[in-house]
Amino acid sequence: MMATKGLGALHKLSAAGVSKLKEPGYFGDGGGLYLQVSPSLSKSWIFRFKIHGKSREMGLGSLNALSLADAREKAADCRRLLNDGVDPIEARRLKKDQEQRDAALRAATSMTFAACAKAYISAHSPGWKNSKHASQWTNTIETYAAPVVGLLAVQDVDTGFVLRVLEPIWKEKPETASRLRGRLENILDWATVRGFRAGDNPARWRGHLEALLPSREKVRAVRPMPALPFIQAGAFMAELRAREGLAALALEFQILTAARSGEVRGARWEEFDLEAKVWTVPAARMKMKVEHAVPLSTRAAAIVERLSKTKTGPLVFSTGTKPLSDMTLASVIKRMNGDSEPPTWRDPKQQNAAVVPHGFRSMFRDWAAERTSYASEVVEMALAHAIGNKVEAAYRRGDLFEKRRRLMNEWAKFCATVANSSTVASIGSARAA
Repeated sequence: MMATKGLGALHKLSAAGVSKLKEPGYFGDGGGLYLQVSPSLSKSWIFRFKIHGKSREMGLGSLNALSLADAREKAADCRRLLNDGVDPIEARRLKKDQEQRDAALRAATSMTFAACAKAYISAHSPGWKNSKHASQWTNTIETYAAPVVGLLAVQDVDTGFVLRVLEPIWKEKPETASRLRGRLENILDWATVRGFRAGDNPARWRGHLEALLPSREKVRAVRPMPALPFIQAGAFMAELRAREGLAALALEFQILTAARSGEVRGARWEEFDLEAKVWTVPAARMKMKVEHAVPLSTRAAAIVERLSKTKTGPLVFSTGTKPLSDMTLASVIKRMNGDSEPPTWRDPKQQNAAVVPHGFRSMFRDWAAERTSYASEVVEMALAHAIGNKVEAAYRRGDLFEKRRRLMNEWAKFCATVANSSTVASIGSARAA
């Protein structure tokens, strides 16, 4: 092990002499301190020493930044470390590492949960399918999480705080609470990877919160969207067709195709082959991210044909570049109901709640189950639901599309037929019984 023996006499150089040196080389001051003059005549301080039988060289800084007196003080510090058996270079590395850890800790302490949430959304929103998704993230965090943990250092967010955020809405708003929990988990995972916190994620479900909170399914059964009894489909369609406006046509088209509201409202002209009576919705616009071909009944194709004569933009059910809102379609039903109480068009199974656009998909499924003999897989694929890879593949190899075309034609015919009041009354009585 090396101490300071052999480092020689001290203070051989002078400040004036150092400034006058004009030739490259090493000029010793004693005690292991050297002034290094490079070929370009730049000057820097070097400390030379031996430890564990190895010669080492440690840069102390340039002459511009470090005077002779300062260089001697640094060299003296190095000799003290050597006397204690410590390598000055290793000691400096460890000190730098500790300073970096301390800086990271200070950053973590100052990084609030709200700041992490904002950074997470900013980093991930470019990959989300639409801007609405980003606003939903922001709104749920600001509404439910920020008042509790927003100003808290993200490293201090623990299980107790997560429960304080979730418990007030876990029973009343289970779907919102479940989404919020997932978002909390993602933000805290991001903060951990970025070094702003350490340890397990207090918002994780498996093996953690599942032991503290009831599952969403146990809190409350999912309420289906209010749907019209299918026996009233003809009467509803008759009144709907008597109404003017683009929204009324869009709602009728949605009912005839059993499509989702967003798929209809975003429909583009290039998706339609009116000669073949097929509407092909690209995968990017489908919930399941799989292209979906919809066979069009004569009436459904006629709606598109009619609108094509006055088209003004890329969307079928819009006069501009922006699609109709889902609320616009719902407003059609609201106007049809007027001020009647209970609503004229209502779901008796949902405490007479007014029907909504999405509920017509349930109406179609109920009709297909009770009034047709089509296999359930045919109906589910008409609704663009996943039915399992093996079953779906088998059906795609056969004549499924033609079966679906017959199904949709029968549905359009049923929707054009108004059931008489006695039939409606008898069915209503039977259900009540």
